[in-house]
Amino acid sequence: MTSTKRISRPIRRNRGAAAVALAAATALLAGCSSSDSKGDDPLSDSKASGDGVVVGSNNFAESILLADIYGEALKAKGIKVSYKPNIGSRETTYGLLKNGSISVLPEYNGALLAYLDPKATPKTVAATTSAIEAKLDSKLTLLQPSPAQDKDSVTLNAATAKKYNLTDKSSIADLKDIAKDLVIGASPEFQTRQQGLVGLKDVYGLEFKSFKALDAGGPLTKAALKKNTVQAADIFTTDATISKEKHVVLQDPKNLFGFENVQPLVYKSALPQKGADALDAVSAKLDTATLLDLGAQVQLQGKDPLDVAQAWLKSAGLD
Repeated sequence: MTSTKRISRPIRRNRGAAAVALAAATALLAGCSSSDSKGDDPLSDSKASGDGVVVGSNNFAESILLADIYGEALKAKGIKVSYKPNIGSRETTYGLLKNGSISVLPEYNGALLAYLDPKATPKTVAATTSAIEAKLDSKLTLLQPSPAQDKDSVTLNAATAKKYNLTDKSSIADLKDIAKDLVIGASPEFQTRQQGLVGLKDVYGLEFKSFKALDAGGPLTKAALKKNTVQAADIFTTDATISKEKHVVLQDPKNLFGFENVQPLVYKSALPQKGADALDAVSAKLDTATLLDLGAQVQLQGKDPLDVAQAWLKSAGLD
């Protein structure tokens, strides 16, 4: 969720393209590693040796990009880093964090809180962090949240929006009378989460014609929405394909999808203070517009996420 060539990485894939293609093939990948990763099974529960920091990512392009930003920022401070990319859902990554197999993971505070405490309804970013910390495993901690947000959404394809006269000013609530005619697509977990079908029914009274299990805002979901296999989908709001395909993101006035600030989740004993300071410095400079631009470079221009990460860190004075 990208890279300059180095001697330590003689064989290098374009992970901007590879991440998208491979995520479509499987939700849990063992290969396609970032720099200095040894290609270990991402689901391995082996802990990092020595003083190394293991940066993990979920199986979508933005998470991989963010992991590369974190990892390269840590390397700039002289910290040994390896990567476990493309792991899968939060249900998996949280377990790997708890057992120390991963040291750092880019998280989204609202989604993490929904996983830890589905009934929580914080009204501020600070309250979201506090609510998460109250539920976190004692071995874990959150660092500072960034201003950058990438929220789940209910997004319609252009044809569906036009058919029902809906625009980006329209609300999710405007689907109440037509949801019964629409197929919605998203990751399998979306079907059972409060920030998903459960909340869409409880908060907005929506019952869709059917649900199609796809991926977490990835190539399967985007392809299905484009082809009208699904008419609505959970697409992340910083996804560059929204503007490219003229999809319509509906407003969420009842704040079902809450706050979704990018925020590092850390296995406490694995990250030295200089590492925490480095990641806090990243968060301070990462805003939504920047994240959208960096994501477009990966997803639309086909750039390697590590290259994009390193270029941004240099431009931000963080390398």
